[in-house]
Formats: sequence, structure tokens, C-alpha cells
Amino acid sequence: MSCGPVCTNLGLKPGQRLTVKGKIAPNAKSFVMNLGKDATLLGLHFNPRFDAHGDVNTIVCNSKKVEEWGAEHREAVFPFQKGGTAEITFGVNQNDVTVHLPGHQFTFPNRLNLSVFDYFDTQGDFTLQSLSWE
Repeated sequence: MSCGPVCTNLGLKPGQRLTVKGKIAPNAKSFVMNLGKDATLLGLHFNPRFDAHGDVNTIVCNSKKVEEWGAEHREAVFPFQKGGTAEITFGVNQNDVTVHLPGHQFTFPNRLNLSVFDYFDTQGDFTLQSLSWE
């Protein structure tokens, strides 16, 4: 899977939000956005799958501690289109992360009890166009 930009030292704390905007490839199979302490401690692995790993039009979320993945969480709402644009906002809370999508939102638990999210990366069939946090 191709890797996009990697951000470190973000310093996202509870009450802050990270907004990601970009373009989805016309022939997209899937893309990934990771938020965590670093590349080995991922509090949120956000993986929209158009057609990958046996999933079709499904968002799969997970966490990873070193090489150990947690239980997958699936969202049936899929507001993404191949060749389209995407805007996703991740709201950091004390015990979870709220994922804001067009017309839908859900929370994913902070399984690693991270107090700060310093790391963000994108991978796969997605071109990052802007990144902002508040």
C-alpha cells in the first residue's frame, strides 16, 4: 500500500480536532488514516474499503499496540466515492475519538489510553490535500 505524508509531534489532546481533506483515486480499493502516539502505537486505524480484504463499501477501524491488532470495528455507513473528495474530522476526547463524516459520525474507543495523539499518516488510494487542527 502506498504511503502518503507522515506527521509527528501533532500534540492533539482531548478537546482538539484534526480535519483531513483529500482526493480518492478513481480506481480506489481502500485507503488508511492512522492516528496515534507513533507508527507502532495506533489509537485509531481508519480504513475505508471500497473492495479490499473481503469487505465492500465498509469502514473498518482498529487499534494497534506494537504488532498486536485489537478487535475490528465496522461501520456500514460509507459516504465515499471513487474519484471523489473526502473530508474527515477526528475529534479527540478523553476516552474515545469521534469520527465526523459527511452526514454521519461515530466514536471509536481510546483503547491505548493515549493522552496525546502525536502521529498521523495516510496510506493507499488517497491523496492528501489539506490537514488542519484546532
